[in-house]
Amino acid sequence: MRKKTILMLLILSVFLRQEMHASCQGRFVNPITDICWSCIFPIMIAGINVMSRGMEDTPNPRQIICTCSTPIPRIGIPISFWEPVRLVDVTRTPYCLVNMGGVQLGSAGMTHRGGNATKSSVSGGLKHSFYNVHWYVYPVIWWLELLVDFVCLEKASFDLMWLTEVDPTWNDDELGFLLNPEAVFFGNPIAQAACAADCVAASIGFPNDAFFWCGGCQGSIYPFGGTITHHAGGVQASLLATQRFMAHLHRLGLLWGYMGLPGLCNKYPMPIIRKSQYKTQMTYPVPATTRGCHPLGRTEVTYSMGRELPTKGEDFGYLIWRKRNCCLL
Repeated sequence: MRKKTILMLLILSVFLRQEMHASCQGRFVNPITDICWSCIFPIMIAGINVMSRGMEDTPNPRQIICTCSTPIPRIGIPISFWEPVRLVDVTRTPYCLVNMGGVQLGSAGMTHRGGNATKSSVSGGLKHSFYNVHWYVYPVIWWLELLVDFVCLEKASFDLMWLTEVDPTWNDDELGFLLNPEAVFFGNPIAQAACAADCVAASIGFPNDAFFWCGGCQGSIYPFGGTITHHAGGVQASLLATQRFMAHLHRLGLLWGYMGLPGLCNKYPMPIIRKSQYKTQMTYPVPATTRGCHPLGRTEVTYSMGRELPTKGEDFGYLIWRKRNCCLL
């Protein structure tokens, strides 16, 4: 299965550019050279930091021995690492697969085009934008067979899991409000002021999971839609759209928890996103391959320079790294 997946991706890398649309730009992700492999660190075994390479980490269980009752009773050693598991397109052009070389799946006219524009004076001249998001299953360590029969890895094939173009709640904030009515509690100045503290926390370490409505320095996670009402730049807006979409999938029960003591034996439900479980790494327009992964909500000012290019670099691709705590046999 993994060999078929690799062959399929190689074929796509050769032929997809023949199907590129003029308004759809992208680049096929090279699983070897476009991934910041140092982001897998730190690796901890039995509470001991085996190797960190200067990378940041969240707290880990400190016990030397772990026991699990499911799916089979077992005794093991706790291990933790960061695993690349998903790819994300954040695009202004509907059905444009940025990370697949810029191939256009359907007609751009099937839904409204994204982009950014200046609002009227009523909004203070602020920019707003709209982005669609595509979500790929991408357990690259598994299907590259970098670690053979490692029980802690996600075992899945490459797949295109979600297109927001066909998700009405992503395109219509009022419709999305029906699924997330709690958004009304986080639109006030007090709740938004707390996001400043979340921005500081994410910029010096990891975001504060208690402020689940905040997207750190990028803005507010609510509403779970593609409209960015405070567009400060393409990198900022695309990162916020990514956070909103991940929170949306958590709310739908499609993303689970893998970190901490509860994640040692199995994944567990996480309807409210724990932002500290994830890091993002840019894959397009400029792959960030050297210390390129950042916690959700960290200020993009320190690394966004030169990563938004006119015409060919206004859509974005990201690789999602997920924290994994596991009881290894």
